[in-house]
Order: sequence, then C-alpha cells, then structure tokens
Amino acid sequence: MAQALRPNTVGGLFATDGKPHPIQDTLLAVTLVVGVTAFVTGFFHSLHLLSSWAGLVGILTGAYGQWISETTRERFGLILGLGASAVGFFLGMAHGGLFGGVIG
Repeated sequence: MAQALRPNTVGGLFATDGKPHPIQDTLLAVTLVVGVTAFVTGFFHSLHLLSSWAGLVGILTGAYGQWISETTRERFGLILGLGASAVGFFLGMAHGGLFGGVIG
C-alpha cells in the first residue's frame, strides 16, 4: 500500500507552492519598506512630502503586487505594507500633501 506522502501546507498561514516568485517577493519587500517609511514619517509634520510620496508609491506597488500575488504569504505581507502606506499617505496629505509648500 504505497502512497505518495505530501506535506500539509493547506492550513498554514505562510503556505507556499514551493516555486520561486522573484517579482512578487520584490514587490512585497518594496511595499513593506516604503510602507514602514511612510507610516513613520507620517507622524512628523515637516516630513509630509516624504510620507505622502512614499505612501503613494507603497499603495501602487502593493496594489500591483496583490494583483499578481500567488501565495498567502505574499498577500499577507502586501496587506500589511498597503495598510502602512495608506496611513502614511493620508497623514502626509493631512500635513501638507504631495506638493505642499513647494508649489505656490
């Protein structure tokens, strides 16, 4: 009674299909780094340019990453990065926006 034994990856949060996904992993890393940058700088009024632009870049890379993601691990990290990017973006917009103080 020989049966093929496969690992149970269905129930794990960080389940993967065992294949490399370099584009998705790069988008995940960029979204997380830019999201944390936008989130942290969003709490400083004078850094509104950095937080709003970093948040916008994080939202765009995270959205594209969600569109092409293939595993739960990628989607989980992208959602964290998207949330941090959105908070940083909105705080940056509230403190002066994308061009506040530069144009005008």
